[in-house]
Amino acid sequence: MNYINVLTIAGSDSGGGAGIQADLKTFSALGCYGTTVITAVTAQNTLGVRTVHAIPTEIIKDQLQAVLDDIQLAAIKIGMINRAEVVAVIETELKAYGTETPIVLDPVMVATSGHRLIEPDTVTQLIKKLFPLVSLVTPNIDEAIILAEQPISNLDDMIAAGRKIIGKGAKAVLVKGGHLSGAVIYDVFIAGNEAPVILESVFIASKNLHGTGCTLSSAIAAEMAKGCNLLLAIKNAKNYISKALWAGAEVKTGQGNGPLNHFFDPLKLIIQ
Repeated sequence: MNYINVLTIAGSDSGGGAGIQADLKTFSALGCYGTTVITAVTAQNTLGVRTVHAIPTEIIKDQLQAVLDDIQLAAIKIGMINRAEVVAVIETELKAYGTETPIVLDPVMVATSGHRLIEPDTVTQLIKKLFPLVSLVTPNIDEAIILAEQPISNLDDMIAAGRKIIGKGAKAVLVKGGHLSGAVIYDVFIAGNEAPVILESVFIASKNLHGTGCTLSSAIAAEMAKGCNLLLAIKNAKNYISKALWAGAEVKTGQGNGPLNHFFDPLKLIIQ
């Protein structure tokens, strides 16, 4: 018996709601074994980000090589990358790894609190060096505005932005519409030249939304690791997110925006 191994390359969240911590919780909840490469350490809580400490690139490289040299991965999720030199390291190591492993890129740029988490020149490098390598890019509205270089205020704008992101080299994109107001949330999935797929979900009234984007991209990676095709992985991941949001809506973790309830359906222990 082998574990289903998934790697997350992302920043650490001391509050435990997003980043590496959310990724590992998601992998575990969905039956996968999580490995990590930490790109940055943040001091944050439910109220916001206080400081960001960048991990030296040589340490990031060594973490990557340590995992890739030893553990066979079924999927990879890439999250917070705040420097162009880190993009270059990841590109080099993933190319050297040379497999068909599914890769989900969550282009984390701005925290829920509004704190910018990425240097401007890094966006250009993300597009140039990582878009061609990954299976899916998962921007939220704010990130899609930056990547597509256009305003987004409705579903048609989301579709147009998604096509522009495809035009910049992404194989597939999921533009997440959770930041737009309305009783129904629309996400737009576009793969290559195919027609857009509009995915609907019910708006869930909750202030506990911290880490939603990290969790969704990790859930997609986990579902792909288990053998789902891309669209089914997205649908399964969205279902997981909805249940985690419902289960965490009334939970008070801190004084601000709390996390989802990743373990709303824990594995049952058999006590003999």
